[in-house]
Amino acid sequence: MDTVTNETATRLRYAITRLSRRLRQSSLGGVSPAQASMLAVVSRLKRPSLGDLAAAEQVSPPSVTRLVRDMERLGLIERVTDDLDRRCTRVTITVRGRRELAAIHRRKDEFLERALAALPVAERRRAGELAELLETILDQA
Repeated sequence: MDTVTNETATRLRYAITRLSRRLRQSSLGGVSPAQASMLAVVSRLKRPSLGDLAAAEQVSPPSVTRLVRDMERLGLIERVTDDLDRRCTRVTITVRGRRELAAIHRRKDEFLERALAALPVAERRRAGELAELLETILDQA
């Protein structure tokens, strides 16, 4: 790879990391970053087992068990017994959890909308082009 590609990759990584951190900080409301991430995973996977969650979040099973217990107390998720294997516990997102996840997404969108609104029209167009470019990169990965 050439120097321009290396520098661009470094700048993109740094900018994406900082933006991700800012979005997370602006959006959490009443949940922790780990809880917000877990809500998103449970929503995406539908009825994951605790093992599925540990793998998806790249954390130890005891950590998942604690997090699930705490989130269950908050009414964000609930444990259910697997219909086919009674030994397996699955997790589902509750109505309250869905509302919290929607609020997190809304706050992230609002943060970006405010940032974009402060830019000139030409810069907003460039942001749209950047979004397309990032989607292309993700599709190739």
